[in-house]
Amino acid sequence: MTGVVFLDKPQGLTSFVAANRVKRVLGTKKSGHTGTLDPMATGVLVVMLGGATRFIDFLPSHDKAYSATVRLGITTDTLDTDGEVLTEKESHVTAEEFKAAMLSFLGETEQIPPMYSAIKKDGKKLYELARQGIEVEREGRKVNIYSLEMTGADEEKQEFSFEVKCSAGTYVRTLASDIGESLGCGAALCSLRRIMAHGVEISRCKTLEELTESDVVKLDTLLPYPAVTVSEAQAKRFRNGGELDTKRLKPKTEAGLYKVYSPDSTFLGLGEVKEDGMLWVKRLYI
Repeated sequence: MTGVVFLDKPQGLTSFVAANRVKRVLGTKKSGHTGTLDPMATGVLVVMLGGATRFIDFLPSHDKAYSATVRLGITTDTLDTDGEVLTEKESHVTAEEFKAAMLSFLGETEQIPPMYSAIKKDGKKLYELARQGIEVEREGRKVNIYSLEMTGADEEKQEFSFEVKCSAGTYVRTLASDIGESLGCGAALCSLRRIMAHGVEISRCKTLEELTESDVVKLDTLLPYPAVTVSEAQAKRFRNGGELDTKRLKPKTEAGLYKVYSPDSTFLGLGEVKEDGMLWVKRLYI
């Protein structure tokens, strides 16, 4: 089975385990996911099946959206409430004060990635080092917070909820921690739900219990590249790894990646037009 599934990842599973569960539910031999979600997080997880796994690197890093809840007055080693508590402090922040602090992070900002993350440092994932009690220096990364909307407030519990739309690579755990730091009381994320990724809204996602073969969508519908249709002879040559002369292709092509289709609209894979005017095989869909 080859294609893509939009999973509503359950809480408590790593993205890797969730993708493996999809594989077992649908009876396919291979699966992979396109963007890590923390075990505590739920929501949109795009899972590639079979030959589609070979195209994960060709999905662009789209903007993402999350709904989150933070608890003030606490800090942890993981920046969420699943971690070990580092500090506790009495907090009396009002909803208006939280909102003002939150909105100060709108726009382009720099984040220090958390130690408990899948980012690699000298070939090792940061969370692997963190589990050994090792903390290393991390470089700040530019991220963009496009919108922030406060959606709930419990001043007694000091828990505040919001929705955020942000650029790829943004850590909501870090955002929560930074908001807490700006308020002088600390904060930790206590829930996180991804509601949009790779252009896929949460409304299109299915739980593991709901998932059936009818929920598998075609890979090429997710690839945002222009399409080119080749002749039967060209399709055969392309399938065998041969390059194609763009002068014989319609429509006219320029340098870049293209989805390549046979005359019967079968998706053959991705080709790349280079400066030599030839369409070279980038990745075959097999």
